[in-house]
Amino acid sequence: MEPTASEIRIDIPPLIRVYQDGRIERLLGTQTVPPGLDPKTNVESKDVVYCQETGQCVRIYVPGTVVTSTQKLPLLVYFHGGRFCIETAFSPTYHNYLNALVSESKIVAVSVDYRRAPEHAIPAAYDDSWTALKWVASHYDGNGPEQWLNRYADFENVYLSGDSAGANIAHHIAIKTSKEKLDGMNLVGMILSHPYFWGKEPVGDEVKNPAVRAKFEGVWRLASPTTSGSDDPLINPIDDQSFGRFLGCKRVLICVAENDILKYRGWYYCEKLKNSGWDGEVEVMEAEGEDHVFHLRNSCCSNAVAKLKKVAEFMNQGPF
Repeated sequence: MEPTASEIRIDIPPLIRVYQDGRIERLLGTQTVPPGLDPKTNVESKDVVYCQETGQCVRIYVPGTVVTSTQKLPLLVYFHGGRFCIETAFSPTYHNYLNALVSESKIVAVSVDYRRAPEHAIPAAYDDSWTALKWVASHYDGNGPEQWLNRYADFENVYLSGDSAGANIAHHIAIKTSKEKLDGMNLVGMILSHPYFWGKEPVGDEVKNPAVRAKFEGVWRLASPTTSGSDDPLINPIDDQSFGRFLGCKRVLICVAENDILKYRGWYYCEKLKNSGWDGEVEVMEAEGEDHVFHLRNSCCSNAVAKLKKVAEFMNQGPF
């Protein structure tokens, strides 16, 4: 019997459903909020198109105190999570998080919105993120199209960050910056929150159940239909022979959560980076009793507050 258009072809709860007729139903991360002045943090934000071709935007955040200061601020470029298929830079989850982080850190932040799978399969998310970073870098001499970046951002003090799939993107973009130098931009460090990496073979005490591991590979295949599988260097860069050799920064902070199935990949990243010959400093912060991206779901809990302060301190240290 032929399937009907309304029948579900792919069901990945609680993330997404794909129907036989190609219709896509996202189950999480569909809400958006407008930019503007946040009265709670006194952080201001606005949306700017970074790619006319695709119409993709970034949301830029500046602390309220910046308008009265001539001092340039550290610049963070942030990539949202969502397994490459849900969430946006404009969701209340990320808007609230970036407001809080910018207020705590006194930085300029650029939150990148990228095209999502399955409509736009991998490598679209990586390509968009690189295009966004090049657009940001075009402001290094104060003559870019966006005045907030021209006036307030310190391009000698730049950081990349993201959570989950966004952390995966941050890693690959950091690698690319060492191979394709961007004029005037000094990438100082990277913050990977609960990074979304995987692999065919378990690491540490990672789950060994074949059904669970197959589900993880299935989510990745939805985003990247042409992938070679769980050892594709895009989802498992840690086992690549050149891992660490081309990382374009000297400082890395990896944040993991005790109950997160992905935490062992974060620790594995740290271990392999230390042994790769990379000339830099890496540290791990593990949140006790917490699960994946807990800091986005429960931003007021003590572990989320501690994580926010740790990330802020990391960026406020500046270059070596």
